[in-house]
Amino acid sequence: MSTSSPHQNLASNPYDEEFEGYQANRSQFWDQINGKRSLSLGGYYQKRLGHIYQNIVPAGSSVLELGCKEGKLLHALKPSIGVGVDFSKEAISHAKKHYPALEFVQIDAHQLQLGALGGRQFDYIIVSDLVNDLWDVQTVLDSVRPFCHPQTRLVFNFFSHVWNLPLRAARALGLATPNLPQNWLTKHDMNNLLEISQYETLRQWREIIAPLNIPLVSNFCNRYLAKIWPFELLAITNFIVARPAGMQLIKKPTVSVVIAARNESGHIAELIARVPEMGGGTQIVFVEGNSTDDTYEVIASEIAKHPERNCMLLKQTGKGKGNAVRNGFDAATGDILMILDADITVPPEDLERCYLIMASGLGEFVNGVRLVYPMQDEAMRFLNLLGNKFFSWAFSWLIGQPIRDTLCGTKVVWKTDYQRIADNRKYFGDFDPFGDFDLLFGAARLNLKIVEVPIRYRARRYGETNISRWSHGWLLLKMVAFAARRIKFI
Repeated sequence: MSTSSPHQNLASNPYDEEFEGYQANRSQFWDQINGKRSLSLGGYYQKRLGHIYQNIVPAGSSVLELGCKEGKLLHALKPSIGVGVDFSKEAISHAKKHYPALEFVQIDAHQLQLGALGGRQFDYIIVSDLVNDLWDVQTVLDSVRPFCHPQTRLVFNFFSHVWNLPLRAARALGLATPNLPQNWLTKHDMNNLLEISQYETLRQWREIIAPLNIPLVSNFCNRYLAKIWPFELLAITNFIVARPAGMQLIKKPTVSVVIAARNESGHIAELIARVPEMGGGTQIVFVEGNSTDDTYEVIASEIAKHPERNCMLLKQTGKGKGNAVRNGFDAATGDILMILDADITVPPEDLERCYLIMASGLGEFVNGVRLVYPMQDEAMRFLNLLGNKFFSWAFSWLIGQPIRDTLCGTKVVWKTDYQRIADNRKYFGDFDPFGDFDLLFGAARLNLKIVEVPIRYRARRYGETNISRWSHGWLLLKMVAFAARRIKFI
């Protein structure tokens, strides 16, 4: 349960004179601002905000915006269902006139009622430049929880303290929209409010160093410098993406374990014996990758010997582990999809830990980590270890969530989320032969909660690795550079 605040019951107490006076004053102020249609130099800033939000919220999502103003940002997101809420009568009037395909409701964000918006839940709830103007942020966070489902994302942006004095000066000179005295929340303040309101912060970063349009300069500053320390400290707005905590997606979900097997005939019997039964049932999907040994025949034979196991055998349609995993995921029927390397360098029994994280709602994407516990001799060569650590640092910086091991074959995702990743694959392109980066990039773009599970990594006992240290390492570097342009420097 969330901690009570002095104004937790504001929505049911219309006689709170201080609150009513505060809101009435602000409502009248914003009606005057919206009625005058006064011009400022904030058009470039708003356009830049729209571009950033478009890279967070996929087109076709259902979106609720609090403090929607005239509806420009909501319209820019191209939602399948778009609902804007604002307490300014003038703002709602303009929004309805300009964007009739969207729905706009004049209501105070402190007093949201589920019935007022048709009892709907939304994929994204966005709160842009509003929290600094709210009477009680926790009350608003509590009020939007009924509009969340387990995969809802809340996205906030709010002014940084660094820009307190410059903004005052700009408003005094008529270069920025006037405002009344505001709250000045730090990222720590906002994270604390989210936590006590039962939300979990997934990602936070800064944006926009140059809020005015200076040809060439503004684009360079906002696209690149704003993402690099120490220049990022000068950014005007803080972004936070959060999710509702404690919501379970499916009770006792089923599982599909996908095993890409190329020249792995010596491991097949052990895999079938050791993959645990999990949740509502476990399916094992073998995808044989055009082996030069008898892997396909051995898989077929072992499946026939174990009718008690729910197994499937596929022939890979292309090349590379990434293609094999996609073949398996497309055919899998489980609610949760897991990847297990056929070489058994990762113990199959560790999959149960991954299942518990997913089923409990603690995480939405599980990534195995081989770099915590001591490895068996020759399990990973020294240069491979250094490469893993470099790519771990690079990916953590790129996606804004800590990733310690990018190339561990153990990865777990909900099938519904995988389908969303697959639908967005054209954004990154189809150039990952491993499959690991395709999933990590996709999970990061969807702002999934990534949880890492330490595992004990063992040396291969049969066959040889299919990884080429130098050629694949060069390919990974190119992938990181490409992802930086698609994820970081937007």
